[in-house]
Amino acid sequence: MSLISQNVLPNDQIEEIKRKTSEKPSLSDGDKIKKRKKEQKEEDIQMVIHQEKEMKKLENFLFGSLYSPVEFGKDDGEELMNVPGKNSALFFTDRSADTVVSVYEENVMLQESSNDEGKGGEREPVWVDEEEKKISINIAKVNRLRKLRKEEDENVISGSTYMSRLRAQHIKLNPGTEWAQLDLQTGYYSSDDEDSGKEDGISLARGYNNIERVDEILQTNEDLVVKSSVKLLPGLLEYSRLIDANAEDPSSGPINSVQFHRNAQLLLTGGLDKKLRFFQIDGKRNTKIQSIFLDDCPVRKAAFLPDGSQVIASGRRKFFYSFDLVKATVDKIGPLTGREEKSLEVFEVSPDSRTIAFVGNEGYILLVSSKTKELIGTLKMNGTCRSLAFANDGQHLLSSGGDGHVYHWDLRTRACFHKAVDEGCINGTALCTSPSGSLFAAGSDSGIVNIYNRENFLGGKRKPMKTIENLTTKVDFMKFNTDNQILAISSSMKKNSLKLVHIPSFTVFSNWPPPNRTLHYPRCLDFSPGGGFMALGNAAGKVLLYKLHHYNHA
Repeated sequence: MSLISQNVLPNDQIEEIKRKTSEKPSLSDGDKIKKRKKEQKEEDIQMVIHQEKEMKKLENFLFGSLYSPVEFGKDDGEELMNVPGKNSALFFTDRSADTVVSVYEENVMLQESSNDEGKGGEREPVWVDEEEKKISINIAKVNRLRKLRKEEDENVISGSTYMSRLRAQHIKLNPGTEWAQLDLQTGYYSSDDEDSGKEDGISLARGYNNIERVDEILQTNEDLVVKSSVKLLPGLLEYSRLIDANAEDPSSGPINSVQFHRNAQLLLTGGLDKKLRFFQIDGKRNTKIQSIFLDDCPVRKAAFLPDGSQVIASGRRKFFYSFDLVKATVDKIGPLTGREEKSLEVFEVSPDSRTIAFVGNEGYILLVSSKTKELIGTLKMNGTCRSLAFANDGQHLLSSGGDGHVYHWDLRTRACFHKAVDEGCINGTALCTSPSGSLFAAGSDSGIVNIYNRENFLGGKRKPMKTIENLTTKVDFMKFNTDNQILAISSSMKKNSLKLVHIPSFTVFSNWPPPNRTLHYPRCLDFSPGGGFMALGNAAGKVLLYKLHHYNHA
């Protein structure tokens, strides 16, 4: 006891030691600020999570369960997250259709595939009719079902594929209305700082990204249904008649020219009433913009320069007119120096807007500069010249006429580098080339239209790819559409004498011309740059307007 008592400290010293050991080390000011920021950040995150939970409860109560993961496939190897949940909407892809997506508002448990580790959860439909797979349907035999084909030679499909394509066709023909196209501004949390995002809970930000993706899907159906195939199918052409393009100001004489401006909204019409008219085409009102009266020139042809800056108009006269769209001025040009042509009514403008080629007398072709409006050269055929067509962006010119030959001219050297007989043709009356330059069509006074591959024709293979014999009178107008899938051929000598040829299959659309409507005597036609509109001028002074449903843009 004596030893112990000797080592014992006084009571006041013992209390001092206990007090010092119980105290924590004091924090510096910087550490205190960091601690407060961290605590405040955690409180903010908890507040956001609480607000989001309340918002989800309210939206689920109003609209059903929206916050399930949406998986329509993987983009660039990105794996979609699986967020577990008992009550969630299931978006699944119907594998029997190519891109048709169905939406089922059912409470379904997600089933994870144990065999495929990389893919994660697989979505499966709630119920599948096994009988659909056993049924086979021939969609080629029934006319109204041919539009469901995705390939020309497709005939028999399964019942499940048939149902999927019917659903897609219904959505395609009945698009959503404008008032249903929401334009919501998303206000979800997202972190600009990647590091702070990890600290604050990166899974929360990913959840918001999934919510944004769901909102985008719910606002549109364009990406959920099968889109219109780029490939136009033969047989039946889907179209609808719209109000006449010149309904606000019909012509008192035959319409000889119709052409869309490159912006697809402006349409030019010209006819024998000596007027050029401009209309804004929307398919509903087709408002008239302006008209120009040429008092001494019944218009036989009028055309925009491809750059859209001018309009060239001509008739059975020694001169022609140029209308500047920017300056709104009209200039009278001609007669051309050194030439005695009494008519400049047939001409073509080069795709590069640099050259205007006129059909002259005795097989001559007159080349005029579109900038200076002066004669810059001439070409000479053996027979009379009736028709012209440019190719290779204006470097080459095709011509045909009374000798039944098709000439190819190089405008850089002003020389004919190829000449060959148009098979079965005695008198060529019409020419046109496809926008790509790979095809050209030649029409004759017997109603025959030969379609050639231009490269093969120049290489010595004179046999046409296809001969169209659906017209019985002189072919005087032909036109390819923008994507080379439709060729329009017409004759002004017979009523309703206009056919539309499906180029990939070289067959005529069986439901054109419209069986219950008259086209009168067709004289000219043009397709809008996007392919959606087709304007047809006739001898009655009307410009009939049609919407081609295969094309989404005017």
